[in-house]
Order: sequence, then C-alpha cells, then structure tokens
Amino acid sequence: MNPLVLSLPGAAPLGAALAERLRCPAVGIEVHRFPDGESGVRLPVPVEGMRVVLAAQLEQPDGATWPLLFAADAARELGAVQVGLVVPYLPYMRQDMRFCAGEAITSRSYAKLLSRAVDFLVTVDPHLHRWRRLEDIYDVPARVVPAAPAIAGWLAREAPGCILVGPDAESEQWVADVAARAGVPFAVLRKERLGDHDVRIQLPSGVSPAGRLPVLLDDIVSSGGTLVAAAAVLRESGWRAPLAVATHALIGPEGVEALCRAGIRRLVSCDTVPHPSNAIGVRGLLAEAVEELLA
Repeated sequence: MNPLVLSLPGAAPLGAALAERLRCPAVGIEVHRFPDGESGVRLPVPVEGMRVVLAAQLEQPDGATWPLLFAADAARELGAVQVGLVVPYLPYMRQDMRFCAGEAITSRSYAKLLSRAVDFLVTVDPHLHRWRRLEDIYDVPARVVPAAPAIAGWLAREAPGCILVGPDAESEQWVADVAARAGVPFAVLRKERLGDHDVRIQLPSGVSPAGRLPVLLDDIVSSGGTLVAAAAVLRESGWRAPLAVATHALIGPEGVEALCRAGIRRLVSCDTVPHPSNAIGVRGLLAEAVEELLA
C-alpha cells in the first residue's frame, strides 16, 4: 500500500519534507472559507487504498482543527486504509487538570476528538506536565519526536562552550538532556513563592557562568514573560546578555520586542511553528518517525 501525504493550509513545507522521506507525492488539500466562516474541504486526488498522512500546522488550533477533521473523515469515506496525522506543535496541552470548578480539561477533550479522527499521531515535544505520556489521553499510537538532539547539534555549531539556563524546575530534566548532548554545563532558576502575587526567581547559590555565553532554554515561548524574567535575573547577577532557544515559538512581534528590551540578544526556535526565529530543523526527524510507523 502506497503512502500519500496530504497537506493542510500552511503545512506545505512539512508535507514536502515528509513526502521526500517517504518517496511519495505530497498534495495540498483545498480549503474554502464561506462568508459565515464555515470550511469547505476537498481532497484533490483519489485516496482509495492509500495510507494517507495528513500534515498540519495547529498553532492556531480553533481555525485549523475543523478542516483537519473534515479531511480525515473524507479520506476514510473515500477509501483510505489508514489516516495518520503529523503535527509539529500539538495544541491544547496546557489544561491538564481542572484548576477551577467547572473548567473543561481541554487536553483530554481535544485528545478524544483527534483520536476518533486518525489512526496515529506524530508530534514534537508536547507540553507534558501532569500527563506522563500522550497515550494517557490519546487512544491511538502517538510518537513523540524529541527536539533535544537537533537543539544540541545547533548549540554545538553556533554557541560552543555555552551554559544552558532553565527558567524553572519543570524544565530541569529537559535542559539537562540537551546539556549532556551538547557537552556543556547547565543551571536551573528557582522560584520561591512569597505570597499569592509575589514570586522571587533566583539563581542557585554558587552558580557562575565562568565566561560562558548563557542560553535560556524553554519548550514553548508564547508571551515571552518567563524569558524576560529569567533574563532580568541573569542581568542582575552580572551575566552576559543571553541567547534564548525554544522548541515552539508562538510569540508575536510585540513579545519579541519585549525580549529585545530585556537584553536577550536573539531568539532561536525549531521549525515546528513557522516563525522568523526558526533556525533549527526538525521536519526530517518527523519524517523518520512516520517512516518507522508505516513500516
């Protein structure tokens, strides 16, 4: 059975990378927006008997999810024997518990929705906090592609001899992994809650940059507030202006300006979300994971 890559709007570069690895065609799905906001979806090529791989960008999930679901359903109805999904950034992972009475646990709700639509899922470093793994909420095989090897390779080439800095304790395991791969030291900032609205962030005692370039490392940068606060701690401690590296860059122009004002010399991100800061490629790693699943 031959694979076929179908790219949703905005995912053509991802689709091309997948198709090159799988040695198959990549075709764009046609999506039409009606005046009332409804989506019309058309698969422009036959899919009967094909193993369809949907390539999607879901960093704006509310507008992109319905065309994805319609495309998956159409592929099944038209005879595809398998429908998989490759999405570099997996949304709706923040809400992993009910913080206030009556809240929807949207990570679980979204997982149910996608699990009914596709046969497998491939993504890059989802925000797993209280969920140990994606299979805790997804009912289909889910392959997580780690960005750590690609980030470590970029650091070894572009910032050799740096020191990595994690913004909080949650990042420690991931920062330690990247540091070990790049062969550089690391430190993790500590948060101390002094009151309901008073949080102090500080470096652990005895940590010194020893002349190394500091690199702030985070999985997701959205508003940029965490990186701004971390940069302030480094500046107050007499460290050099840091680089910032993130897996998923969801930050807008105003947020990037705030990073510049905070003294961060450059933001670098993986190409999971199309962004001017993209410098670290992971699409090839996604393609390898899909090839293994299809095999």
